[in-house]
Amino acid sequence: MYRSNGNYEAFARPMKPAGVDEKSAYIVGSGLAGLAAVTFLIRDGQMKPDKIHILEELGLPGGSMDGIWNEQKGYIIRGGREMEPHFETLWDLFRSIPSLENPDASVLDEFYWLNKKDPSFSHGRVIQEQGKELPTEGDLTLTPKAVQELLDLVMTPEKDLDGKKINEVFSEDFLNSNFWLYWSTMFAFEPWASAMEMRRYLMRFCHHIDSLSNLSSLRFTKYNQYESLIQPMVKFLEDKGVQFTYNTHVENIQVDTSGDGKVATEIEMTTDGKDSSIKLTENDLVFVTNGSITESTTYGDKTHPAPVEHELGSSWSLWENLAKQDPAFGNPDVFCKNIPEANWVISGTITLTDDQVVPYIEKISKKDPHSGSIVTSGPVTIKDSNWLYGYSISRQKHFKRQKDNELVVWVYGLFSDKPGNFVHKKITECSGDELCEEWLYHIGVPTDKIEDIAKNHANTIPAHMPYITSYFMPRKVGDRPLVVPKGSKNLAFIGNFAETERDTVFTTEYSVRTAMEAVYTLLDVDRGVPEVFGSAYDVRVLLRAIYYLDGKKKLEDIKLPFKERMVEKKVMEKIHGTYIEELMKDAHLL
Repeated sequence: MYRSNGNYEAFARPMKPAGVDEKSAYIVGSGLAGLAAVTFLIRDGQMKPDKIHILEELGLPGGSMDGIWNEQKGYIIRGGREMEPHFETLWDLFRSIPSLENPDASVLDEFYWLNKKDPSFSHGRVIQEQGKELPTEGDLTLTPKAVQELLDLVMTPEKDLDGKKINEVFSEDFLNSNFWLYWSTMFAFEPWASAMEMRRYLMRFCHHIDSLSNLSSLRFTKYNQYESLIQPMVKFLEDKGVQFTYNTHVENIQVDTSGDGKVATEIEMTTDGKDSSIKLTENDLVFVTNGSITESTTYGDKTHPAPVEHELGSSWSLWENLAKQDPAFGNPDVFCKNIPEANWVISGTITLTDDQVVPYIEKISKKDPHSGSIVTSGPVTIKDSNWLYGYSISRQKHFKRQKDNELVVWVYGLFSDKPGNFVHKKITECSGDELCEEWLYHIGVPTDKIEDIAKNHANTIPAHMPYITSYFMPRKVGDRPLVVPKGSKNLAFIGNFAETERDTVFTTEYSVRTAMEAVYTLLDVDRGVPEVFGSAYDVRVLLRAIYYLDGKKKLEDIKLPFKERMVEKKVMEKIHGTYIEELMKDAHLL
């Protein structure tokens, strides 16, 4: 497997890998990573679809990419996916998946057209004081000390950040900035999260620093992610003849680690409660989704909070059983145990059944939520919320079956250890109505109307997700297994708990990238995996980032000591009239 960039590799079709007709594949988990792996096995590996078997613990595919109508509870979304143009493997995947609504177009085509017609732009990224916009004009409010801390982190090699937390490498100067407010609520970082992961994010997304306050860099699906992304993939694969087996818990995969190689020899599982096993040879490839951020989710309803008690879950216990066999298979305990209390574990789906709340939504987002246009363009953060509460309203209808009078709102709180401002409970203790009441209060609904709207004009379903922030647990090199562990002949790890170079977890891109790398490695597909977008290596991007990080100041406006100012003057004389001066002008530094 090798990485590449450019159209020469991107548009090429690889030759059929040697020996693929003798091979079969077993995919554990039918989330985005698993479905992507199957698509690449068929499209690029040219494996026969009827020799591909998907083993899924739930009764339906999709994993964390959900969005369902539950007859007993109503609409449920546990989260949403923020996407951007430089998700190179994601778009490579969806160019090959036919649209369900337009048979002459791909999912990528319809996604591209939609976001061209209706681009993302947030008119109310942060609010406070019951619906008032934070008057920042996009200022990141970073002090020179905070900027230096950012630069120091980026310059630190990953190996020197083993186990370190964000609040161990940043001072209060940084953690009190608007940059951190935008960044943490956009990506769901907590102060205790991995500094190593923070560094990757800074390098991966430095080309978005100029749009943190308006989210104009983001792209969104027409409906919820399940209907817009998962359903087209599943239909495509089912039509090809791929075999899906649901209600199947893979308990363990036996791996022969004797000698220099690693060979998966047997899958041990239960299907609908019945034990069974599958014997494997080197020609039987196994792709394991190890761990899951939505494993063991519990749900509440209008009058009951989501239960906090939960089991470990199949994806974690499988990883534990694999890790016992070889250190190369990672360390799941780092991610699924000892998660801090002050973290995000609760989200809620609010379905409004009339338009009483519409004026308050419009005041903040400057958009009619019934217009069909994307409403909030990502999260709206409530700065003075004790929970650091936030909400997102996507294009409506968010579900194809949604009624014209209904609006679906997703809410979440990053701090679970503090009582709310209106509902004086921890978010984990709140019923659906109480989650709705807290939201209504913060967007400016008069307090005498809040209880009636929440109880009689809305349906709110809380979801407790004990592992939702597990991706960001402080870790060290080796805690995540390599996509294909060294010496592995037929076993690969896929998804956001597998390790690949430079890319960032908690993204659809990471799921697809690990799937592509796994397939290309085990089948020896002779086509380059598109490398991670090199924003951190583009001097134009870096100069523009400096401009925004330093409060949109030009060089002449930056206060420097006399000695440094004289050095700068000499440098400016040297670059006058050169290409470097042009680059700095393009970045607004001159």
